[in-house]
Amino acid sequence: MSLQQDLEKRSGNQCELCSATNNLSIYEVKPVSTGGFDGSILACETCITQIENPEEVDVNHWRCLNDAMWSEFTPVKVTVWRMLHRLKNEGWPQDLLGMMYLEDDEIRFAKETGDHLSESEKIIHRDANGAILQSGDSVVLIKDLKVKGSSMVAKQGTAVRRISLDHENAKYIEGKVGATQIVIVTDYVKKMAEKE
Repeated sequence: MSLQQDLEKRSGNQCELCSATNNLSIYEVKPVSTGGFDGSILACETCITQIENPEEVDVNHWRCLNDAMWSEFTPVKVTVWRMLHRLKNEGWPQDLLGMMYLEDDEIRFAKETGDHLSESEKIIHRDANGAILQSGDSVVLIKDLKVKGSSMVAKQGTAVRRISLDHENAKYIEGKVGATQIVIVTDYVKKMAEKE
């Protein structure tokens, strides 16, 4: 079966957020690391548009999260949690957040995009040239880096794909060099263009 068919079966052919049955498509929950069944939801055009364009959010549309929050599927719960945080100034989303339960790994996944933080709380990660880095981006090392606690040296020019951000320090990102997960200082990386 295709991913589309798997998600249609899981959702009963309806949007996993608002239960609409028209204009359904696969939405990969950011940051996309695996996509697939455990990283995607089936959602309607209205939900996807509002997720991707915060300025177009119709608060009343999202009252549907009252039902969607009880989904047993991680990508659905993560998306609901992020939307409730985005809308928390409305009051009622705060009540729903108080009732929601996510496992530790689901909370980590939900927080990866920083959507739950208000603009004043967000830590902005920038590469050596000042370009903003986001979870899931790929970067290139611009100098040789000794890896603390090992004899390994990550060479200049090494690509580090699908980075994750440290939400407490704007200078730190994490990524894999070979099989090793390392912490990298943002001063020593350059963001790769999408096509690189």
